Amino acid sequence: MAFSRRRHHHYSRRRWLIPAISAAFGFLLIFIFFLSILAPSPNGNRLFHLPRRRSSGDNDADNEIEDSQSHVPIKAGSGGVSDRDIWSSRNSKFFYGCSNASNEFLKAQDITHPNRYLSIVTSGGLNQQRTGITDAVVAARILNATLVVPKLDKSSYWKDSSGFSDIFDVDWFIKYLAKDVSIVKELPLRRGQIWSPYRMRVPRKCTDRCYINRVLPVLNKKHAVQITKFDYRLANKLDTDLQKLRCRVNYHSLKFADPILRMGEKLVQRMRMRSSHFIALHLRFEPDMLAFSGCYYGGGDKERRELGKIRKKWKTLHDSDPDKARRHGRCPLTPEEVGLMLRSLGYGEDVHIYVASGEIYGGEETLTPLKALFPNFHTKDTLATKDELEPFSAFSSRMAALDFIVCDESDVFVTNNHGNMAKILAGRRSAASLSDISTLLCNWYSGKSRVQAVETASYRNAGRYFGHKPTIRPNGRKLYRLFLNRNYMTEKEFVYRVGKYQRGFMGEPKEVGPSWGVFHENPSSCICEKVDNATVEISHSTSRLETSPKVTSNDYDTDISENPELDMLLSD
Repeated sequence: MAFSRRRHHHYSRRRWLIPAISAAFGFLLIFIFFLSILAPSPNGNRLFHLPRRRSSGDNDADNEIEDSQSHVPIKAGSGGVSDRDIWSSRNSKFFYGCSNASNEFLKAQDITHPNRYLSIVTSGGLNQQRTGITDAVVAARILNATLVVPKLDKSSYWKDSSGFSDIFDVDWFIKYLAKDVSIVKELPLRRGQIWSPYRMRVPRKCTDRCYINRVLPVLNKKHAVQITKFDYRLANKLDTDLQKLRCRVNYHSLKFADPILRMGEKLVQRMRMRSSHFIALHLRFEPDMLAFSGCYYGGGDKERRELGKIRKKWKTLHDSDPDKARRHGRCPLTPEEVGLMLRSLGYGEDVHIYVASGEIYGGEETLTPLKALFPNFHTKDTLATKDELEPFSAFSSRMAALDFIVCDESDVFVTNNHGNMAKILAGRRSAASLSDISTLLCNWYSGKSRVQAVETASYRNAGRYFGHKPTIRPNGRKLYRLFLNRNYMTEKEFVYRVGKYQRGFMGEPKEVGPSWGVFHENPSSCICEKVDNATVEISHSTSRLETSPKVTSNDYDTDISENPELDMLLSD
């Protein structure tokens, strides 16, 4: 009996030990599993080690978008763009500009009323003013009125006192458009006195019918009307002849004044002396740009205080949500992010890069990562002497015009934002045709100065401004997540993803549909295509040419990922 109780006692102890050992073994397995996840793998691809999300309330040390380590990509991956010539654009030879008026478009002298004058006052900086001038010519045509040479904004953030003739060749402007719109430099005197026009405003994106209904009755009564704050005051969609007039204004009549042209030519020449190809980067990372965008870049209370003070100058701006803006791709890329994007797309450290910008927020510290990626770093100040730039340096619009010329002439144009200059250059990027080059050389060797030769070649061969040279726009919405999680994937994976996300954002022909973007960015009515020895407008083309996928504002990437786990990490 005693033996039986002893055996039962040992059996009860064993029954208790078995689940205890099983539980301990289970905890050990769980510990090993989590340890394997948290430890970095040999190739550094820590997919499940999620980064801490930055918060707009974090301290300076805790709110970095990503770790500061810069793993410089060596070469482009196979994300869809590496198989291209990085200095050219496929199918560009099949597309060209076609902005001539139709036979139904009557001459200005036949339609202009003798006692109707339209004056406009532009808003913003150089490129915003440029869109206003272009639209003002079309508005005058709609109203059958004489246009007074537009007045430029002198009271905006930039405080530039330049007039129209300081930036553009006013005589060329009037002469070139004489058949389309009657233009005068000043309002005529009225009864021997200076004529003060009636001031009014029109809504943004006002249609031709809107101008007829709102402005024409006032014009018939007052005879001279001045529309203020004239920026984007004309609809994107107009009939074809009016759209083509827009192109004639923007791409032909707005020639920079001679001093700007000469200095711009010197800057381009000096870039060409350094390298046969070069990139121009429009780097909008100035304090006013960051303040206006409402974005946040990890500078803590100092950044919020400095940019918030500038932001108050725009009284109509709403409170911003920096995290939401960046998630939706509305924030300018940082200089380092632009550099990483370009290196991933195949542009090596030996590439020469011209940076068009004003005062960069954060100064040299902000630019250092970009210069490390592209040591051949140039600006107006490094290419020209202080004395050469002295006539322009006190005027932001004239300095911007110099940058415009270099960017327009570059082999590859890159932007870190979707602002006015980026849109205009995307719409006008040109590649000289053989006839352009022939005309240039003939004029040059016939005794004309090179500037005169360039001007004659550019403006005699009207309509060849669309050559589709590479114009890279960042896919900010997709790249945001990629940069946020860059240190949690291999370099190869990062490079592949950049190439994949940038498909459709590389400036290829027919990359976007005719209805996407503002007209200045996508002037589809003025782009013609050669198809089987025939010429058709892009918007009506049924070409079988190889083209990039079309991109819309809601369609960024429809491909199936080869790495679903990484896709989950990078998704919104």
